[in-house]
Amino acid sequence: MSEFPEFQNLLNRTPEERDQEFQRHGRLKHLIFGSQLTTELLDRLCRSADMIRRLARDREGNAELRNLLPNRRAMLYFTQPSTRTFLSFMAACQILGITCNEVRDPKMSSEVKRESRTDSVRMFSSYFDVIIMRSQMANLAEVCAYMMNDLEGTDRRSVPIINAGAGSDEHPTQALLDMYTILRTFDFDESSMSRPSRLGSLQKEYPDLTTGAANKVYAFCGDIKRGRTVRSLATVLSQYRNVTMYFITPPHDQLRIDDDLRSLLETAGVTVKEFESLDEVDDGQPILEKIDCLYMTRIQREHNSDATEAEIASIDLSPFKLSVERVAKMKSFAPILHPFPRDSIVGEIPTEIDSDPRAMYFRQARNGMWARAALLVHLFDVNEALMDAHVRLFPAAVRSASSPSRR
Repeated sequence: MSEFPEFQNLLNRTPEERDQEFQRHGRLKHLIFGSQLTTELLDRLCRSADMIRRLARDREGNAELRNLLPNRRAMLYFTQPSTRTFLSFMAACQILGITCNEVRDPKMSSEVKRESRTDSVRMFSSYFDVIIMRSQMANLAEVCAYMMNDLEGTDRRSVPIINAGAGSDEHPTQALLDMYTILRTFDFDESSMSRPSRLGSLQKEYPDLTTGAANKVYAFCGDIKRGRTVRSLATVLSQYRNVTMYFITPPHDQLRIDDDLRSLLETAGVTVKEFESLDEVDDGQPILEKIDCLYMTRIQREHNSDATEAEIASIDLSPFKLSVERVAKMKSFAPILHPFPRDSIVGEIPTEIDSDPRAMYFRQARNGMWARAALLVHLFDVNEALMDAHVRLFPAAVRSASSPSRR
């Protein structure tokens, strides 16, 4: 039986129909799915994130940022354990002057008195201007967004819902920060006014290299089927031209890419290939030499049944772990990403890799703060105020809207 029978008809619709529910006048109303992050929207959000990070380095810029949304309040409703997502949203709110409150343990809320989760969220909407949600329950954020739409339709209070991780389904804001990291990396400093471009020198070794996310080989290694970060990021990347994706997973059905994601990607024109080791070969060449971006993930053991845990524990995971020798085979510019946390016991990325310039995962985590701040700026429609502050303080650093780093 469905957890949300009254919303089942809405949940059963096509992804395109569901996406349309969360837009308003060409802007995001709620962020629930990675597929809402179109290339055009990513362009805007990445430019906003760049402006926010530049302003945040300046004392006067910091003051300008804090004055963007000082009258707004955010509820961080995180009933699933989280470190980076929670703290980066908290930091993003603080950067913009937003007041935050949190519920992280449902035992400390009226849910112990049998209050439904949807009633809890509606109650939060009475006090707060945005609800940022992370839950083990699939579809909860989506259902709460439908509820807010219904309230708006009857002229009652309605606020934006941000999905900060729902079950094993989606993690769209992780995809946002991942894309921000990828696009900045594949800009190769082309848009920088203070550093020379790296692209020309890299093209001497890699003649076909271009800026942007298109024309790239992306590899995802580890727990693919249960990795909501992988699903969201792969969905977003599928919008770009000439993309190939390698999925490198241990030989277990709970870890391999599932049929619906494979079908979605192939329908979008993505070339999908599966491997059972980082050392495998594709068309006569080691895959580590071919990939342009490597996205590592841990095995999510918290989802294992006792039987599955025993089966996965018997698998040799060494073919799915990085080493200095494996990283040495990769392209000199290829970023290594990880949504964190990494498994300190398995060691899918050992700490000796951390000093490699291609190890972007700590920078990736920091980028979450800027990207999520940009999302809040968009949802509350203060983009013009942000741009005005940036132009006023950094007139020489204004970029063209057609920057190649976003293509």
